[in-house]
Amino acid sequence: MNVFLTGATGFLGSHVARVLAEQGASLRLLVRPTSNLKNLEGIKAETVTGDLRDRPSLEKAMSGCEAVFHVAADYRLWVTDPNEMYRSNVEGTRTILEAAGKNGVKNVIYTSSVATIGFTRNGRPADEDSPVSLADMIGHYKRSKFMAEQIALEAGRSGMRVITVNPTTPVGEQDIKPTPTGRIVVDFLKRKFPAYVETGLNLVDVCECARGHVAAMEKGRSGERYILGGENLTLKQILDRLAAISGLPSPAVKLPYFVAYLAGAVDETVSGRILGKEPRATIESVRMGKKKMWASSDKAERELGWKIIPADAALRRAVEWYRANGYA
Repeated sequence: MNVFLTGATGFLGSHVARVLAEQGASLRLLVRPTSNLKNLEGIKAETVTGDLRDRPSLEKAMSGCEAVFHVAADYRLWVTDPNEMYRSNVEGTRTILEAAGKNGVKNVIYTSSVATIGFTRNGRPADEDSPVSLADMIGHYKRSKFMAEQIALEAGRSGMRVITVNPTTPVGEQDIKPTPTGRIVVDFLKRKFPAYVETGLNLVDVCECARGHVAAMEKGRSGERYILGGENLTLKQILDRLAAISGLPSPAVKLPYFVAYLAGAVDETVSGRILGKEPRATIESVRMGKKKMWASSDKAERELGWKIIPADAALRRAVEWYRANGYA
Protein backbone atom coordinates (compact mmCIF):
# COMPACT_ATOMS: atom_id res chain seq x y z
CA MET A 1 0.00 0.00 0.00
CA ASN A 2 1.31 3.45 -0.95
CA VAL A 3 0.83 5.95 1.89
CA PHE A 4 1.34 9.71 2.04
CA LEU A 5 2.02 10.98 5.57
CA THR A 6 2.36 14.45 7.05
CA GLY A 7 3.99 15.17 10.39
CA ALA A 8 6.39 12.23 10.25
CA THR A 9 9.29 14.22 11.69
CA GLY A 10 7.24 15.01 14.80
CA PHE A 11 6.42 13.04 17.91
CA LEU A 12 3.24 11.12 17.08
CA GLY A 13 3.76 11.19 13.32
CA SER A 14 7.12 9.44 13.55
CA HIS A 15 5.50 6.59 15.45
CA VAL A 16 2.68 6.33 12.89
CA ALA A 17 5.33 6.18 10.14
CA ARG A 18 7.22 3.44 11.98
CA VAL A 19 4.08 1.31 12.45
CA LEU A 20 3.14 1.66 8.78
CA ALA A 21 6.69 0.80 7.67
CA GLU A 22 6.72 -2.27 9.89
CA GLN A 23 3.48 -3.40 8.22
CA GLY A 24 5.05 -3.12 4.79
CA ALA A 25 3.59 0.17 3.55
CA SER A 26 5.47 2.14 0.92
CA LEU A 27 5.82 5.55 2.57
CA ARG A 28 6.04 9.02 1.12
CA LEU A 29 6.70 11.56 3.87
CA LEU A 30 6.09 15.29 3.62
CA VAL A 31 8.91 17.33 5.19
CA ARG A 32 9.76 21.02 5.27
CA PRO A 33 13.15 22.38 4.19
CA THR A 34 13.90 23.16 7.86
CA SER A 35 12.62 19.86 9.30
CA ASN A 36 14.75 17.93 11.80
CA LEU A 37 14.90 14.43 10.30
CA LYS A 38 16.21 12.70 13.44
CA ASN A 39 12.91 10.90 14.08
CA LEU A 40 13.02 9.32 10.62
CA GLU A 41 16.21 7.38 11.30
CA GLY A 42 15.72 3.69 10.59
CA ILE A 43 12.42 4.19 8.72
CA LYS A 44 12.40 3.07 5.09
CA ALA A 45 10.61 5.88 3.29
CA GLU A 46 10.76 8.46 0.52
CA THR A 47 10.73 12.10 1.65
CA VAL A 48 9.21 14.93 -0.37
CA THR A 49 9.82 18.57 0.50
CA GLY A 50 6.74 20.75 0.53
CA ASP A 51 4.19 22.75 2.47
CA LEU A 52 0.74 21.92 3.79
CA ARG A 53 -0.71 24.98 2.07
CA ASP A 54 0.78 24.34 -1.38
CA ARG A 55 -1.93 22.33 -3.13
CA PRO A 56 -0.13 21.68 -6.47
CA SER A 57 2.90 20.19 -4.69
CA LEU A 58 0.65 18.10 -2.45
CA GLU A 59 -1.30 16.75 -5.42
CA LYS A 60 1.96 15.72 -7.07
CA ALA A 61 3.30 14.13 -3.87
CA MET A 62 0.08 12.14 -3.31
CA SER A 63 -0.02 10.74 -6.83
CA GLY A 64 -0.53 6.97 -6.75
CA CYS A 65 -1.19 6.83 -3.00
CA GLU A 66 -4.06 4.78 -1.61
CA ALA A 67 -4.07 6.36 1.84
CA VAL A 68 -3.22 9.70 3.44
CA PHE A 69 -2.43 10.11 7.13
CA HIS A 70 -2.58 13.80 8.03
CA VAL A 71 -0.84 13.94 11.42
CA ALA A 72 0.97 17.28 11.12
CA ALA A 73 -0.21 20.18 13.26
CA ASP A 74 1.08 23.35 14.85
CA TYR A 75 0.82 22.28 18.51
CA ARG A 76 1.72 25.18 20.78
CA LEU A 77 -0.13 26.86 23.61
CA TRP A 78 1.46 30.25 22.87
CA VAL A 79 2.21 31.88 19.52
CA THR A 80 3.35 35.35 18.50
CA ASP A 81 1.30 35.17 15.28
CA PRO A 82 -1.96 33.22 15.76
CA ASN A 83 -2.79 33.55 12.05
CA GLU A 84 0.13 31.27 11.26
CA MET A 85 -1.42 28.54 13.40
CA TYR A 86 -4.77 28.82 11.61
CA ARG A 87 -3.04 28.71 8.23
CA SER A 88 -1.28 25.47 9.17
CA ASN A 89 -4.00 23.69 11.11
CA VAL A 90 -7.16 24.84 9.32
CA GLU A 91 -6.16 25.79 5.78
CA GLY A 92 -3.51 23.06 5.72
CA THR A 93 -6.15 20.43 6.50
CA ARG A 94 -8.48 21.82 3.85
CA THR A 95 -5.69 21.72 1.26
CA ILE A 96 -4.70 18.15 2.17
CA LEU A 97 -8.31 16.97 1.72
CA GLU A 98 -8.68 18.80 -1.59
CA ALA A 99 -5.47 17.26 -2.88
CA ALA A 100 -6.55 13.81 -1.70
CA GLY A 101 -9.90 14.21 -3.44
CA LYS A 102 -8.22 15.31 -6.67
CA ASN A 103 -6.04 12.17 -6.57
CA GLY A 104 -8.90 9.81 -5.75
CA VAL A 105 -7.25 8.70 -2.50
CA LYS A 106 -9.30 5.87 -0.98
CA ASN A 107 -8.61 6.50 2.71
CA VAL A 108 -7.78 9.66 4.68
CA ILE A 109 -7.00 9.47 8.39
CA TYR A 110 -7.09 12.89 10.02
CA THR A 111 -5.39 13.35 13.41
CA SER A 112 -7.45 15.75 15.45
CA SER A 113 -7.07 16.16 19.23
CA VAL A 114 -8.88 15.42 22.45
CA ALA A 115 -8.83 19.23 22.84
CA THR A 116 -11.89 19.39 20.56
CA ILE A 117 -14.00 17.22 22.86
CA GLY A 118 -16.64 18.72 25.17
CA PHE A 119 -15.19 18.65 28.70
CA THR A 120 -17.00 19.71 31.86
CA ARG A 121 -15.82 20.80 35.28
CA ASN A 122 -17.39 17.84 37.09
CA GLY A 123 -14.54 15.51 36.13
CA ARG A 124 -16.79 13.05 34.29
CA PRO A 125 -14.98 11.55 31.26
CA ALA A 126 -16.10 13.09 27.98
CA ASP A 127 -16.74 11.14 24.79
CA GLU A 128 -17.35 11.79 21.10
CA ASP A 129 -20.99 12.76 21.76
CA SER A 130 -20.34 15.25 24.57
CA PRO A 131 -21.91 18.62 23.63
CA VAL A 132 -19.31 21.08 22.34
CA SER A 133 -19.02 24.12 20.10
CA LEU A 134 -16.35 26.51 18.85
CA ALA A 135 -17.27 28.87 21.69
CA ASP A 136 -16.03 26.23 24.18
CA MET A 137 -12.54 26.20 22.69
CA ILE A 138 -9.96 28.04 24.83
CA GLY A 139 -7.03 29.46 22.89
CA HIS A 140 -5.90 29.40 19.29
CA TYR A 141 -4.65 25.82 19.26
CA LYS A 142 -7.97 24.37 20.38
CA ARG A 143 -9.95 26.70 18.14
CA SER A 144 -7.84 25.87 15.09
CA LYS A 145 -8.06 22.11 15.70
CA PHE A 146 -11.82 22.30 16.20
CA MET A 147 -12.25 24.21 12.94
CA ALA A 148 -10.00 21.75 11.08
CA GLU A 149 -11.89 18.80 12.54
CA GLN A 150 -15.19 20.17 11.23
CA ILE A 151 -13.69 20.29 7.73
CA ALA A 152 -12.53 16.66 8.01
CA LEU A 153 -15.86 15.43 9.40
CA GLU A 154 -17.80 17.19 6.66
CA ALA A 155 -15.55 15.68 3.99
CA GLY A 156 -16.11 12.24 5.50
CA ARG A 157 -19.86 12.70 5.29
CA SER A 158 -19.81 14.02 1.72
CA GLY A 159 -18.39 11.15 -0.32
CA MET A 160 -14.73 10.83 0.69
CA ARG A 161 -13.68 8.15 3.19
CA VAL A 162 -12.26 10.32 5.98
CA ILE A 163 -11.86 8.98 9.51
CA THR A 164 -10.93 11.31 12.36
CA VAL A 165 -8.97 10.17 15.40
CA ASN A 166 -8.68 12.18 18.61
CA PRO A 167 -5.56 11.21 20.57
CA THR A 168 -5.69 12.24 24.20
CA THR A 169 -2.23 13.08 25.61
CA PRO A 170 0.46 10.94 23.95
CA VAL A 171 3.53 10.19 26.02
CA GLY A 172 6.68 8.22 25.23
CA GLU A 173 9.99 8.51 23.41
CA GLN A 174 11.01 10.75 20.46
CA ASP A 175 9.16 13.89 21.59
CA ILE A 176 11.93 16.04 20.21
CA LYS A 177 10.38 19.52 20.55
CA PRO A 178 9.11 18.60 23.19
CA THR A 179 5.32 19.05 23.07
CA PRO A 180 3.56 20.81 25.98
CA THR A 181 2.95 17.37 27.50
CA GLY A 182 6.57 16.39 27.06
CA ARG A 183 7.61 19.57 28.82
CA ILE A 184 5.81 18.36 31.94
CA VAL A 185 8.16 15.38 32.01
CA VAL A 186 11.24 17.45 31.18
CA ASP A 187 10.43 20.13 33.76
CA PHE A 188 9.90 17.44 36.39
CA LEU A 189 13.27 15.85 35.57
CA LYS A 190 14.93 19.28 35.74
CA ARG A 191 13.27 19.88 39.14
CA LYS A 192 11.25 22.81 37.83
CA PHE A 193 8.01 21.49 39.31
CA PRO A 194 7.95 22.91 42.87
CA ALA A 195 4.15 22.78 43.04
CA TYR A 196 1.15 21.47 41.11
CA VAL A 197 -2.39 22.53 40.28
CA GLU A 198 -5.58 20.51 40.56
CA THR A 199 -6.13 19.29 37.02
CA GLY A 200 -6.19 16.03 35.10
CA LEU A 201 -5.11 14.48 31.82
CA ASN A 202 -5.71 11.26 29.94
CA LEU A 203 -2.34 9.70 29.07
CA VAL A 204 -1.98 7.38 26.09
CA ASP A 205 1.11 5.42 25.08
CA VAL A 206 2.32 7.02 21.85
CA CYS A 207 3.15 3.61 20.32
CA GLU A 208 -0.38 2.34 20.96
CA CYS A 209 -1.80 5.60 19.65
CA ALA A 210 0.10 5.08 16.39
CA ARG A 211 -1.35 1.58 16.05
CA GLY A 212 -4.78 3.07 16.68
CA HIS A 213 -4.34 5.25 13.60
CA VAL A 214 -3.86 2.17 11.44
CA ALA A 215 -6.82 0.43 13.10
CA ALA A 216 -8.95 3.47 12.28
CA MET A 217 -8.04 3.16 8.61
CA GLU A 218 -8.89 -0.54 8.63
CA LYS A 219 -12.08 -0.48 10.72
CA GLY A 220 -13.26 3.10 11.21
CA ARG A 221 -16.43 4.59 9.77
CA SER A 222 -16.16 7.57 7.47
CA GLY A 223 -17.34 10.86 8.94
CA GLU A 224 -16.86 9.58 12.49
CA ARG A 225 -14.29 10.44 15.14
CA TYR A 226 -12.62 8.11 17.64
CA ILE A 227 -10.96 9.02 20.93
CA LEU A 228 -7.67 7.14 21.32
CA GLY A 229 -7.01 7.34 25.05
CA GLY A 230 -5.51 5.58 28.03
CA GLU A 231 -5.57 6.31 31.75
CA ASN A 232 -7.39 9.25 33.31
CA LEU A 233 -5.00 10.69 35.91
CA THR A 234 -4.71 13.84 37.98
CA LEU A 235 -1.58 15.90 37.48
CA LYS A 236 -0.50 14.91 40.98
CA GLN A 237 -0.83 11.20 40.10
CA ILE A 238 1.28 11.74 36.98
CA LEU A 239 3.98 13.51 38.98
CA ASP A 240 3.93 10.76 41.62
CA ARG A 241 4.48 8.14 38.91
CA LEU A 242 7.33 10.18 37.45
CA ALA A 243 8.83 10.34 40.93
CA ALA A 244 8.65 6.56 41.29
CA ILE A 245 10.29 6.09 37.88
CA SER A 246 13.01 8.74 38.20
CA GLY A 247 13.80 8.64 41.90
CA LEU A 248 13.15 12.38 42.18
CA PRO A 249 10.72 13.85 44.74
CA SER A 250 7.15 14.67 43.76
CA PRO A 251 5.91 18.16 44.66
CA ALA A 252 3.75 18.28 47.78
CA VAL A 253 2.43 21.85 47.45
CA LYS A 254 -0.85 22.44 45.59
CA LEU A 255 -1.19 25.90 44.06
CA PRO A 256 -4.55 27.66 44.29
CA TYR A 257 -6.03 28.49 40.91
CA PHE A 258 -5.64 32.26 41.29
CA VAL A 259 -1.91 31.90 42.06
CA ALA A 260 -1.40 29.70 38.98
CA TYR A 261 -3.35 32.21 36.89
CA LEU A 262 -1.19 35.09 38.15
CA ALA A 263 2.00 33.10 37.46
CA GLY A 264 0.80 32.36 33.93
CA ALA A 265 0.01 36.03 33.30
CA VAL A 266 3.44 37.13 34.54
CA ASP A 267 5.33 34.46 32.58
CA GLU A 268 3.37 35.19 29.40
CA THR A 269 4.06 38.93 29.73
CA VAL A 270 7.73 38.72 30.67
CA SER A 271 8.91 35.66 28.72
CA GLY A 272 6.53 35.93 25.79
CA ARG A 273 5.86 39.58 25.11
CA ILE A 274 9.00 41.20 26.50
CA LEU A 275 11.73 38.59 25.92
CA GLY A 276 10.16 36.94 22.87
CA LYS A 277 10.52 33.42 24.30
CA GLU A 278 7.87 30.72 24.66
CA PRO A 279 6.52 30.90 28.24
CA ARG A 280 6.55 27.82 30.47
CA ALA A 281 3.09 28.77 31.71
CA THR A 282 0.37 30.75 29.93
CA ILE A 283 -3.05 32.10 30.83
CA GLU A 284 -4.56 29.70 28.28
CA SER A 285 -2.90 26.64 29.82
CA VAL A 286 -4.11 27.63 33.29
CA ARG A 287 -7.65 28.22 32.01
CA MET A 288 -7.60 24.85 30.26
CA GLY A 289 -6.45 23.24 33.49
CA LYS A 290 -9.66 24.20 35.28
CA LYS A 291 -11.29 21.26 33.52
CA LYS A 292 -9.96 17.74 33.93
CA MET A 293 -9.38 16.53 30.37
CA TRP A 294 -10.58 13.02 31.13
CA ALA A 295 -12.00 11.04 28.26
CA SER A 296 -13.63 7.72 27.41
CA SER A 297 -12.38 5.50 24.58
CA ASP A 298 -15.41 3.18 24.66
CA LYS A 299 -16.30 3.88 21.02
CA ALA A 300 -12.78 3.02 19.82
CA GLU A 301 -12.87 -0.14 21.95
CA ARG A 302 -16.14 -1.24 20.37
CA GLU A 303 -15.38 -0.37 16.76
CA LEU A 304 -11.59 -0.40 16.36
CA GLY A 305 -10.51 -3.08 18.82
CA TRP A 306 -8.75 -0.40 20.90
CA LYS A 307 -7.40 -1.43 24.29
CA ILE A 308 -6.62 0.87 27.22
CA ILE A 309 -3.29 0.17 28.91
CA PRO A 310 -1.54 1.76 31.93
CA ALA A 311 0.68 4.77 31.21
CA ASP A 312 3.65 3.62 33.33
CA ALA A 313 5.65 1.97 30.53
CA ALA A 314 5.27 5.02 28.26
CA LEU A 315 6.27 7.38 31.09
CA ARG A 316 9.32 5.25 31.79
CA ARG A 317 10.37 5.27 28.12
CA ALA A 318 9.89 9.04 28.03
CA VAL A 319 12.08 9.55 31.10
CA GLU A 320 14.80 7.27 29.72
CA TRP A 321 14.70 8.95 26.30
CA TYR A 322 14.88 12.50 27.66
CA ARG A 323 17.80 11.58 29.91
CA ALA A 324 19.64 9.71 27.15
CA ASN A 325 19.22 12.64 24.75
CA GLY A 326 20.38 15.38 27.11
CA TYR A 327 17.05 17.06 27.86
CA ALA A 328 17.55 16.55 31.59
